[in-house]
Amino acid sequence: MTINVYTEQTPNPATMKFMVNKLLINGSEDFATKESAEQSPFAKELFKFNFVNGVFFASNFVTITKTEDAEWPDIEPILKEFVKGAVESEYKIKEETDEAAPAFTGTDIEIKIQQILHDYVRPAVEQDGGAISYKSFDEGVVTVELRGSCSGCPSSTITLKSGIQNLLQRMVPEVKEVVSEAL
Repeated sequence: MTINVYTEQTPNPATMKFMVNKLLINGSEDFATKESAEQSPFAKELFKFNFVNGVFFASNFVTITKTEDAEWPDIEPILKEFVKGAVESEYKIKEETDEAAPAFTGTDIEIKIQQILHDYVRPAVEQDGGAISYKSFDEGVVTVELRGSCSGCPSSTITLKSGIQNLLQRMVPEVKEVVSEAL
């Protein structure tokens, strides 16, 4: 199989989404630091580039966050070539485990919130090269964690308040607010 890599800009100017024509991972993996990438051969190799500041994998893409001093026109071709070679060489993102369907836990309201985030919000956030995970629900406040290109993205506050919060408030009347836990 010939591996093709193409890039997409994300709402976060510091991140670029590198799409491939092959499934890389079921679910997602976030490596926000070089140290966190020690158990991932693929991410560990990406962090060897001095202009890579973060790596996030989901389905058929890797989102790469660059350092402030790097410019996409200079590094994009280098990263495209590396991603192509890494996928062709079948670099591991993580050791495979049997991941079943997500198991939602908590009260009925918490389970409903988690299901909505999984079914409606996650696919949209992944389109922009990011990921969202449920953290808690307490006194009407849903706390989520944004990762990948969503972490530190200038438009993530708008997404959080105008998109996710409005959706959850419509579908779960007990939800009063949605906040993001800082990483």
